[in-house]
Amino acid sequence: MTAKPAAAAARATVYGYPRQGRNRELKKAVEGYWKGRVTPDALRQTAADLRRSAWQQLADAGIHEVPTGDFSYYDHVLDTSVMVGAVPPRHRAAVDADALDGYFAMARGTQDMAPLEMTKWFDTNYHYLVPELSPDTVFTADSAKQVAELSEALALGLAARPVLVGPVTYLLLAKPAPGAAADFEPLTLLDRLLPVYAEVLADLRAAGAEWVQLDEPALVQDRTPAELNTAARAYRDLGALTDRPKLLVASYFDRLGDALPVLAKAPVDGLALDFTAAAAANLDALAAVGGLPGKRLVAGVVDGRNVWINNLENSLSTLGTLLGLADQVDVAASCSLLHVPIDAATERDIDPQILRWLAFARQKTAEISTLARGLAQGTDAIAAELAANRADLASRATSPITHDTAVRARVAAVTDADSRRSQPYSTRTVAQRAHLKLPLLPTTTIGSFPQTAELRAARADLRAGRIDDAGYEQRIESEIRDVLAFQEQAGIDVLVHGEPERNDMVQYFAEQLTGYLATQHGWVQSYGTRYVRPPVLAGDISRPEPMTVRWTAYANSLTDRPVKGMLTGPVTMLAWSFVRDDQPLGDTARQVALALRDEVGDLEAAGTSVIQVDEPALRETLPLRAADHAAYLAWATEAFRLTSSGVRPQTQIHTHMCYAEFGDIVQAIDDLDADVISLEAARSHMQVARELAAHGYPREAGPGVYDIHSPRVPDADEAAALLRKGLDAIPAERLWVNPDCGLKTRGWPETRASLENLVTAARTVRGELSAS
Repeated sequence: MTAKPAAAAARATVYGYPRQGRNRELKKAVEGYWKGRVTPDALRQTAADLRRSAWQQLADAGIHEVPTGDFSYYDHVLDTSVMVGAVPPRHRAAVDADALDGYFAMARGTQDMAPLEMTKWFDTNYHYLVPELSPDTVFTADSAKQVAELSEALALGLAARPVLVGPVTYLLLAKPAPGAAADFEPLTLLDRLLPVYAEVLADLRAAGAEWVQLDEPALVQDRTPAELNTAARAYRDLGALTDRPKLLVASYFDRLGDALPVLAKAPVDGLALDFTAAAAANLDALAAVGGLPGKRLVAGVVDGRNVWINNLENSLSTLGTLLGLADQVDVAASCSLLHVPIDAATERDIDPQILRWLAFARQKTAEISTLARGLAQGTDAIAAELAANRADLASRATSPITHDTAVRARVAAVTDADSRRSQPYSTRTVAQRAHLKLPLLPTTTIGSFPQTAELRAARADLRAGRIDDAGYEQRIESEIRDVLAFQEQAGIDVLVHGEPERNDMVQYFAEQLTGYLATQHGWVQSYGTRYVRPPVLAGDISRPEPMTVRWTAYANSLTDRPVKGMLTGPVTMLAWSFVRDDQPLGDTARQVALALRDEVGDLEAAGTSVIQVDEPALRETLPLRAADHAAYLAWATEAFRLTSSGVRPQTQIHTHMCYAEFGDIVQAIDDLDADVISLEAARSHMQVARELAAHGYPREAGPGVYDIHSPRVPDADEAAALLRKGLDAIPAERLWVNPDCGLKTRGWPETRASLENLVTAARTVRGELSAS
């Protein structure tokens, strides 16, 4: 194809950039501040240096307009709460005493006050802090952060666009504050919130902002007519302001649907839309509403959530079509590049040919710049880039990594019987109780124990050759002995080996499966200072040999109590990886499930009676539109059952899920047919237990009574109170007692104290049940 030059030169831009720095400097500075080793001024200087470096990288790559305000010490939604003055009453004194310490208290809590609830940012693995609002909430504008960061970028001579969470999305993401009526809808506070946004916009204009971006990703979800009317009113009012910069309203992650005509008609100056595969319908929908005459369109044609190179010719074709639908068409990634690592060029252990298939944030900015140049100047201006891109795409399509005939034949042979247990739960539970002989309200943990500096050093020593395999295994065995001894002493009923050998719950397995690639520097923010290195699922998946049996069998040999085998489930293996985009997700999930099924069988054969297959990502991967839910849940639940259904009735299958809104997938949780499910529930005060009860969930459940995402230690009375709330929803014979999640990120002192309190709480409530 030959694209004609655009009437107005296309600009290249992005909505956001990774915050952490090439070597996770932000993580180190923030954690150093928490420990008193980094001063507030030093932390602020590190942050300023990282912002300046990111903007300069973008400018050097050919990005014409850089984002500001997307940087955060912890979370951009929390930053929005600060910007609009929505500080919970319990945190107000801390914020007034010291704004920075109060900010982190809202994020992490303290021993005396609980943090804000945390949940997933739409269907990504990023976590945001949920705003708490009530009818009494009074909003006040604080634009200091946004103005300061804009000023920093402008001082460097850069064209800059502040990025804010839009008011509609902010309210739709919020929850009723403690004490507010359960049916209170934060969206009713819009008229109170809009004047605050107006004040912030005026401040940004005064500071030199020509454009401000307002992110409204909540509008790609199913919205009621009333919610869409509220969005129309919000942008009618903001658009009518006289003292404001130009407004660019951005959506991403999916198609806008009924919200597109609402925004297209709004008196704003531009829209930023996602045009990648997940939101391809936006193209026809935009044409159907007559385009955006007189407005700017920022076209997200480079996928901001995966790590695969863009098909430049396909993107140019999309951009060429869009030229007739808006006065100005600019080029961007589909969403913030927060969701991908910084630079693929730092990966030295990946085959150079395969590396050419990968695009991290820096490579994506180069693609955006190339596309903008091709759109503005014609394809002859980027002929070399197009030729190289065609060759790289062809290399990937024909590689033996991406097509293993044996794996595909095994998937094709799967039958419905392979994904069903041999007996129903009502029969299995009798066999399991007779076999395991557990007390009422059995206690357990989710799997991991603290990853100490000594454990990380042992892995580093093994990689560097300072110790051999035998020396490393001795260190791991010693840690397992210590973890088991503590659990027995504390009185925990179902033990875990603590996972000391595991670097990450997905990466550990990915490194032992064919078809996966591991990165060395591919860090991505999950929440706060928690960063993960998602592996790259590049090809067909198989398991060459057992992955966990060695350590689980060793732990079982040290105790008479049951020790759980611990696996990561197929949906989470996909969700927390950068998954291949060249075949349906369901096909990839079945490949992973069959590999894990082999591991489950080997664990059982080695004498493991309790096996946990974690699926914390089941809810977060749920499509944003209800029309797409059924197809996803069908293959997701089938993959779990395919993993876990080959065991004997007396083998107890557990699963675990993390922070999410579970109410709309309770039937899918039921369809997993796990014997026991544990879920995060401490911050939401057992909401998930009530949701399970409302559904009539018939199996055993362990809603968490210890919030492991906060450093505070809940006392036994607090844990017992949460446990009693759980009993209001789940009968005692089906209720387990456990933390919210794994303990990998916690320190040993708080872990010991919290688990001892958890066991004390369980014994207390058992006694109450016995007495009654």
